This record gives sequence, structure tokens and C-alpha cells, in this order.
Amino acid sequence: MQSPESAPPDWEPAFLDYLYLSFTNSTAFSPTDVMPLSRWAKMLMMLQSSVSLVTVVLVVARAVNILR
Repeated sequence: MQSPESAPPDWEPAFLDYLYLSFTNSTAFSPTDVMPLSRWAKMLMMLQSSVSLVTVVLVVARAVNILR
């Protein structure tokens, strides 16, 4: 909506667009934006950030386990 020239004139957000927006807002510590326009790119970016989040959780869990 901020850059109408980036998307086709008949584009409207769908469920996956809102899912991506809510996922990035809930997993990031900074403001996020929904710039990738294709849904497959959003899903790939969501998968990448899920893998990163799981990796961070595992590292923190291992560090806490070492301290005990």
C-alpha cells in the first residue's frame, strides 16, 4: 500500500500475506515490513527466520544446560 508502483493494480493481501506480517512482527526485535510481493518469497523468508529462531533457542538451551 505504501508503494503502489511495486505491485499490480489489482493486488490485495491474502491470508499468507497477513501470516507473514504477523510472524515477522512476533519474531523480530525491530519494525518489520512486508516488502517481498510474491507469496513464495514470503514463505521462504518465513522458513529462514523459523530456522534461525530454532537455532537461537537451541543455543540458549544448551548454554543454560551447561550452567546447571
